[in-house]
Amino acid sequence: MSTDVALRLAEIAADPGPIPERAQALVEELQRHVPFDGSWLAMAEPFGTGYASVAARSLDRSTTDYLGGPKAARDLEISGANRERAPMSPSDLPVPLEEIPTWAECLLPAGYREALGVGLFAPGGRHVGHLALLSASGRRPTAEMRRSLSELAPIIARGIDPMRSLAVAASVVQGATAGVVLCQDGGTAPLPGLAEDALLGRGTALLDAAGHALRAGQVFTSFLWPRGDRHAPDGHVRVTVLAGPNDVPPVSLGMVLLSPSGDVHGLTARELEILGFLIDGRANKEIARALAVTLRTVAAHVEHVLVKLDAPSRTLAAVRAARLGCYVPAAAAARG
Repeated sequence: MSTDVALRLAEIAADPGPIPERAQALVEELQRHVPFDGSWLAMAEPFGTGYASVAARSLDRSTTDYLGGPKAARDLEISGANRERAPMSPSDLPVPLEEIPTWAECLLPAGYREALGVGLFAPGGRHVGHLALLSASGRRPTAEMRRSLSELAPIIARGIDPMRSLAVAASVVQGATAGVVLCQDGGTAPLPGLAEDALLGRGTALLDAAGHALRAGQVFTSFLWPRGDRHAPDGHVRVTVLAGPNDVPPVSLGMVLLSPSGDVHGLTARELEILGFLIDGRANKEIARALAVTLRTVAAHVEHVLVKLDAPSRTLAAVRAARLGCYVPAAAAARG
């Protein structure tokens, strides 16, 4: 495979457009240099075992739906095609095509008799997706075709890597030191280039608060979170919650990023906590009960908050705190 071909595919893979557009352009360019009758390019679900079709050529909807389903994913797993290895052909397997469900139920009826498939992986071994080039002739792929696809697979992987889109979106948060992708079931996946943090572990109150914001349809929100315990003996960290780009798999809710707290406008740990309750619309009596303090204590804190935020009312103080991201969510108070 010539250097010019690799450079052209690399240019397409680096395009900032949506993943499906990049994927389709990659497949079309690939067909100019590697012979095939049909193709399927799919993105691996970051938090699951299935695949989401992102580009295809000469395949109808029923075929791409089947290839993105559990039977095809199972066949890829059994054959080892979802591992980081050289491109594989079904003729490399010790069983006839008719005994492989994906072929017997889908590809043979669609008129295909041979294929060359390769798992797509990011640097470090993270599974990104799968590419299958299909042939109606039944002729085994040549050694040159295998070699070419092996050389180009890392480029194609970069082009459809959903974590790249997430990392680009996350870059808008200046000074971010840690972050995760949050998925629908509460699980997480690391964001490339950002460290892990105990606050972002599965099942933590912080992730619960972030998930609540994303499920409520918030595209962007920011707040503070105490380190150590609710009294913030180790200070606060800023939490930024971002909905994911439209071209990432729907199993992803969005991203949660940590960065330095920044200006807290002279507010104490307790006052930041009080603001979280005000944003929730809690009355002083409810706040006192939640924090196990007296009504007089709550009233004094509210007065201090109004002065520090230059707000004539608790409602305006809540609005300003939410806009500044200068509060600790009421959920943090439940940590005791």
